[in-house]
Amino acid sequence: MAAVITCLGGEDPQDDSWPNPMSSFALWREYAACPRVAAPPVSDASWDTRALLGYHSQFVTLRTPSQEQAKQELRRTLLVNNRHRGTARRGLIVSGPPGAGKSTNLLELGRSFERSEQAKRPGSPDYLPVAFVAIPASCTPKGLVMEFARFLGIPVHDRVTESTITDAVCQVMVERRTRLVFIDDVHLLNTRTRPGADSSDKVKTLAERIPATFVLAGVDVETSALLTGPRGGQLAARFKMLRTAPLPHGTGEQKAQWRKLLGDMEQALRLRNHRPGTLARHADFIHLRTGGVMASLFALVREAAICSILDGTHAVTRRLLAEVVLDTQATEAARARRRPPDSP
Repeated sequence: MAAVITCLGGEDPQDDSWPNPMSSFALWREYAACPRVAAPPVSDASWDTRALLGYHSQFVTLRTPSQEQAKQELRRTLLVNNRHRGTARRGLIVSGPPGAGKSTNLLELGRSFERSEQAKRPGSPDYLPVAFVAIPASCTPKGLVMEFARFLGIPVHDRVTESTITDAVCQVMVERRTRLVFIDDVHLLNTRTRPGADSSDKVKTLAERIPATFVLAGVDVETSALLTGPRGGQLAARFKMLRTAPLPHGTGEQKAQWRKLLGDMEQALRLRNHRPGTLARHADFIHLRTGGVMASLFALVREAAICSILDGTHAVTRRLLAEVVLDTQATEAARARRRPPDSP
């Protein structure tokens, strides 16, 4: 269920600068092209303190059920759109609560597709199969296409009109045969406001002019304003909703999946004194603390590992897991789960 995707090879664990790979096509291509190899064993002489801190800060990515479902649905949608000549191509919306792993899913889907496409066309520097943007706060149509231009490396300035930028973005993506477009943070598109509604229309325009499959992601999109009204109805009629939820912990099967995921995380640790099976033994406690939210889980394990390196114990223990201060969302949710049913 949760096979480990090991760390990225070729990256310096002592390098403190980590640019967002989704901020430009050059950074994205470098990120996607970097091979993934297993980290050296904990006994390797290369593990000094700084390397250990860098590695556990980056750590690993895990394949989750929601990620596998998204990968399968994306493959089907790409096949459906493959020879579609109209404008109403199918798309996907990845939705869920904050921290559930939506952006990670986009990165993994994009990387897998990018590597597959580049392998089919080696030596094609102009080929750009994947594009990424994130919706900016207080988004306007011009602001949205400027984000696309920034990713594509198209120089623009404030005096350039929205229409001109849109034409340039569409031309570049058509010429470079972009087939997959990811747009993150779409919950910021409030169609009840004029700028939000116009930006939603711009997404629709881009999806019609660019022969690519669009994947949108955001927080609880199904209850947001994005899909309301006539404009939202058009998007809802074209896009399939995929829910990325926290991992549950109720049934025996769910608990087994949770322990398997923790076991996979534990295999990725590089702590010389860590006792195997510790995370699985404290699976209930870890789920209570994190609520099954992937971002909170990774923050907990990574910080506990880093604390153990700093204090010299080099082992994740229940004490360290209890001492880590988690995000407010996880802390409040855990407090609510501990509270007796009749408490105010």
